[in-house]
Amino acid sequence: MSSEPVRVAILDDYQNVAFKFADWSSIKDRLAIDAFPDTTADEDVLTRRLEPYAIICAMRERTKFRASLLDRLPNLRFIATTGPYNAGIDVAYAKTKGIVVSGTGGRGNSTLEHIWALILATARHIVIEDARVKASAVPWQATVPMGLSSKTLGLVGVGRLGAATARIARVFGMEVIGWSPNLTLERAASAGVTYVSSKEELFRRSDIVSIHMVLSDHTHHMITAADLALMKPTAFFINTSRGPLVDEPALIEALKSKSIAGAGLDVFEEEPLPLDHPIRKLVNVTLSPHTGYVSDSNYEAFWGDTVENIEAFLNGKPTREIGEKV
Repeated sequence: MSSEPVRVAILDDYQNVAFKFADWSSIKDRLAIDAFPDTTADEDVLTRRLEPYAIICAMRERTKFRASLLDRLPNLRFIATTGPYNAGIDVAYAKTKGIVVSGTGGRGNSTLEHIWALILATARHIVIEDARVKASAVPWQATVPMGLSSKTLGLVGVGRLGAATARIARVFGMEVIGWSPNLTLERAASAGVTYVSSKEELFRRSDIVSIHMVLSDHTHHMITAADLALMKPTAFFINTSRGPLVDEPALIEALKSKSIAGAGLDVFEEEPLPLDHPIRKLVNVTLSPHTGYVSDSNYEAFWGDTVENIEAFLNGKPTREIGEKV
């Protein structure tokens, strides 16, 4: 590499933690680093912002690196993304342009912990009661939580996270049922989940529906208004996977009309969630700002591996390339 400092852009680090959770001292003298914590989807803005940079650090899928954007970044040579893969990067096209893409490992069980934080906070109305206590509201108690024992948890997707969620549900004495387009009776049984043959049956039977699917062209808006209409009026909907898996206007309507009891949401169609978004005004939702993957231990892995990846690239020996085992 040139003796001139290599220009690096750190994108979408909302909490400005890149330097807090990793030691950059081994490479900082070789780099000229700028940070852009504000996310934009406008490719013209991104082109003007990122054109000078040889290295870009991407936080998850917040900024999309499609072929159309990659074509407009002539100086880009390396993308260091957090996480072992990034569906927002056209890795195959980047490779044709000589752009290396590396990922990171992770640490801990932050997403699983957050799934259950949302389930419990939603079913027990923790946010509502917290606000009432702080506001000195009377009467002293206003909500009746849903007890989980003997209730049915419906998992849309029974992969690694779905199976782990099921294990915890059984500790609470819940029945766990599962469905996905590719789920088999054998795979469900190996996860300790009762297989149901249709999405409709799962939505009809469940007291809590939790989504655990990967977003793709095939799963976009896979949860429809018709599915939500099948839910019990006492049921809760939980999504910690990806916002576009769900028809969001249909979910908002179900919550407004109270045809379902409520929802716990960590992900949204558009992120960051616009300040005037109607979902912010609903009283029967528990919301978090896509922090399911966020934890001190995960950030240590994300940013520590990012520093290692940048150093390896600068030394001509890229590591953890996407497509390789991370």
